[in-house]
Order: sequence, then C-alpha cells, then structure tokens
Amino acid sequence: MLWLLRNDTNLEKKKNRKIIRSKAPLRLGLAGGGTDVAPYSDLFGGAVLNATISMYAYATIIPSNDGRIVLNSLDKNARMETGMLAELDSSGDLGLLAGIYNRIVRDFSIKPLSFSLTSYVDAPPGSGLGTSSTLVVAILGAFAEWLNMPLGEYDLARLAYEIERNDLGMLGGKQDQYAATFGGVNFMEFSANDKVIVNPLRIKDIYLHELAHNLVLFYTQTSRLSSKIIEAQSRNVTNNNQNSIDAMHQLKIQSVMMKEALLRGELDKIGEILDFGWKYKKQMADEISNPFIDKLYETARENGATGGKISGAGGGGFMIFYCPGETRSKVIKALKTFGVEAKRYEFTGSGLTTWTI
Repeated sequence: MLWLLRNDTNLEKKKNRKIIRSKAPLRLGLAGGGTDVAPYSDLFGGAVLNATISMYAYATIIPSNDGRIVLNSLDKNARMETGMLAELDSSGDLGLLAGIYNRIVRDFSIKPLSFSLTSYVDAPPGSGLGTSSTLVVAILGAFAEWLNMPLGEYDLARLAYEIERNDLGMLGGKQDQYAATFGGVNFMEFSANDKVIVNPLRIKDIYLHELAHNLVLFYTQTSRLSSKIIEAQSRNVTNNNQNSIDAMHQLKIQSVMMKEALLRGELDKIGEILDFGWKYKKQMADEISNPFIDKLYETARENGATGGKISGAGGGGFMIFYCPGETRSKVIKALKTFGVEAKRYEFTGSGLTTWTI
C-alpha cells in the first residue's frame, strides 16, 4: 500500500511538471550579406535579403525545485550542473546558454532559478546558416514563454544581438537574430545605433516553391570560424580599404536586385544576381573563399548552375547554387564527387515559436 502511495505521488509530480519548448528557424542569406556588419552598417547603411528554412534551433526548459541548474547541449555533447546561482560561467561550449541566463537574471531582476535547459541545432556550428544567433533566439524565447517576459519581436531580436555581440564578445552582423525571430522572406535595413527595420516580403507561393526546387543547398563538410573573417571585413572598412568598401556597396545594390526579382517572379534572374554578388563578396575579405570553394563554384557552373554563393561569412559551411530547368540533378551529381552533399529544405513563413505542455 505504501509503495502504491509513493508511486501515485511520483505520477502526480510528472503529471503536473511543466515543459517549455521553443524552436527558431535557420536562414539562407540570399543577398547583401556582410553589409549588416559594423562599422559598414553604421557609416553607410546596410541592406540584406534573407529567408528562413526548415532547419531549426531548439530549446527545452523544465523548471524544477531541487535547487539545481542543468545546462545540456545535445549537439555539442556538453553538460553542466551547478547550484542556483545569479551568474554562471559563460566560457566554454555552454557559454551561449549561460550568457543568456545571466542577462535575463540581470535585466529582469529575477532571482536565481532552478531548471534544466536543453538545446539542439539542426546544423553544425560554423555552417553559415546563423546557428549561434538562432540558438540564442530559441533559448530567449523559451525563457520568455516560461517567465512571461514582456518582449516583442524587435525587443527579443535586439536582446539576442546584445547578448551575443556585447555580453559574449562574439563578432558578427545583425541579420541572423531578426531572421530567426520574424521568419519568412525579409528585406532588412540596417543603420547607425544598431537600428534595424524588417520588411516582410509577400512572395507568391509558386515562386517560393520553384525557388526552393532550383536553389540547391550543399554542405561542404567543412566549418569555419566566422569571427576571423568578420574581423578582417570590419578592419577593411575601418582602414578605408576602398576596394572592400566598394564591394559592400555593390552587395547592397544586389539585395535590392534580389528583392525586385523575387517580388516580380523573375526567377530566371536569380542565378545571375547571385553570381554578381559572389564576385563582390570575395573582395570583402581574403578568407571568404579558398581554392576548394572556388573549384566547387566552377564545377557547379560548368554543370548548369547560373550562380551561387557561400552562406554566411564565408570560408566554409554551406553553399547555395541556383540550378534552373533540369540542371539540379546534374549539379548534385557533379559536386558529390567532392564529398559535398545536397541538403533538402523548404522555406518557412514563421519565425520563433514557443509553447508550454
């Protein structure tokens, strides 16, 4: 009888346990990438066109009353357990998770909490799909859901940016946090004082279906440390490297070209616009491309792709190629000889999503 009572108590605890979950989509930068990075965006204003895809960063929070904090990154195979503290160590593989908790406790005058936080991302770090920024958005969203934090979309994206860039000192641009929060296809404008305007684009479904079919996503099986490339890019602007600055001006023009082509359904122009941007992207910093990436690009073009680009800062990770007509399978087959695999995806219309069970 005593065993039955204890068993019933355990079942009741499990039944009443709250679980908070969230997911935020990764993104493809289609045009203008790099112009969202300071100091260029502060001095000249930046513009980026990006679209979220069906690859996600996930977060799960389970509140507890055992006086412990557990941080668990499944994709990094890293775990930390500690007592209830107002500030956690934000170094190491769990730095993002700890840094978010630290900022929430500080900004919202919240007492130390007891909980477990588990995270996972569908793409590896350094892949160029905005993984770290998207993860910050997902985790912030889970905390906001749990604690009823008064954060609108712009507020949450801005806070994610500040945590990553200011608190944790991670170099990068501004587009990823806003893409993950808002979702969909967006034309974003950046200016001084970290001002961001997100302009959602109403692209017809048939255009997006065709774009997803023709725009093939490849993982190069390599990763890179984007901060080094971004540091070089920022230094070129600070040192008034005119060649690099002029390249960024052209990429800003590219974002407008891409916006107009998508809105009008002129998909046959997408490859040419990507190729136009790739030529200038490589002039922003030395490490954006390398002989292996150049060979992949050349091979894709030889097999029917009309243009493409490296995703994110460059140097490795994912690449996209626009393969019109029936060239998709030919390009996939050609790049497979380099050990490069095509990754299936769809465009998504929604951004950060949170729920409680």
